[in-house]
Amino acid sequence: MQQINRHNYLYMCLTFEDSVHITTHDCIQMDKSIQVEDLKKRIALFDDQQAYRELFMVFSPSLQQFAFSILRSKQLAEEAVSDVFIKIWEKRSSLDTIDNLKFYLFASTRNTSLNYLKKQEGLRKINADDYWVELQSIYFDPEQLMLTAEMISRVMEAVNSLPPRCKLIFKLVKEEGLKYREVSELLDLSIKTVENQMTLALKKLGSAIGFDIYKSVSSTIRSQR
Repeated sequence: MQQINRHNYLYMCLTFEDSVHITTHDCIQMDKSIQVEDLKKRIALFDDQQAYRELFMVFSPSLQQFAFSILRSKQLAEEAVSDVFIKIWEKRSSLDTIDNLKFYLFASTRNTSLNYLKKQEGLRKINADDYWVELQSIYFDPEQLMLTAEMISRVMEAVNSLPPRCKLIFKLVKEEGLKYREVSELLDLSIKTVENQMTLALKKLGSAIGFDIYKSVSSTIRSQR
């Protein structure tokens, strides 16, 4: 029974579009969203430099990783993200009108990074297969998961062995918390392509832990109809 519980929890973490961050971590993510909204208002309405610094600290690690996946240079990635935040400060009076700041920042980072490539190499567009990606972590609640360190290690190894496009999509959905339609727009892909790539990732991860995640998802969907 304990083994089934482990697999069921892992399947929940990996399969639902927005539910990798659940239970305790879900509360942390909710607090983070509230924090970001507060920071936006303080920057937009009061020119709050401390709030601006805090906003940078919240998003810069993820944005620098994303920029690095395009530029493959830590220095250029840092410069690109700095440029994005300079523009944020310059246009701070309208910051409060941006509904989805996380997606806005990712899109801005992508555009800035591509402009860097264009200036350096004359490239105008990058294919999703050309991104260099490595996942940092997938959150699992240690109080409820009861997974062994070996099983989590197998999952991470399987994720990082995914094809570039598949791994990038999985990272943006499961590590960064973007929705399928947001990933679709960010990478200039159809939503169907995003869904198919996520299915591919889940099948491979299910194989890594000896559990048919995709079959379980299908059964769950049918039972809810």
